[in-house]
Amino acid sequence: MADSPSKLTHLNAAGQPAMVDVGAKAVTRRVARARSRVVVGAEILQLVQHGDLPTRKGPVFQTAILAGIMAAKKTADLIPLCHPLGLDDCQVHITIAEPATVVIECTASVTGKTGVEMEALTGASVAALTVYDMCKALSHNIVIQETRLLSKTGGKQDFHFADDE
Repeated sequence: MADSPSKLTHLNAAGQPAMVDVGAKAVTRRVARARSRVVVGAEILQLVQHGDLPTRKGPVFQTAILAGIMAAKKTADLIPLCHPLGLDDCQVHITIAEPATVVIECTASVTGKTGVEMEALTGASVAALTVYDMCKALSHNIVIQETRLLSKTGGKQDFHFADDE
């Protein structure tokens, strides 16, 4: 069932949830990169134009980076049927883009039998949620606009999002 691209891999023959058996897969270097966009608005963006925005909870971007890395490491605890992975590396980078948008990219890597897409997506998502949480005192008009996989390599099939910036 897992070999067919038209079948959901986390369901067994009876249609019940099942963990994917990766025992026979080859160990390879696997890397995934995901991005979240957070539209924070011009007022908040103006506050962070010259560096990080300090708050009572700490600097927004530095705290979001740590939260993203911590979340990526805990993905199997958050998403059912994800294999627990000892990540080789996880990096979260935050940049500013117009109009009034914080762009968060998370890259996760592992040498193993299963990919790290969910870890990269979880890291980017939780970093975005952390930006929201830390800035909501300034405005609730913050939108987490997009979270998507940008690329993955090292498994059965590589993927690269065509419109990657």
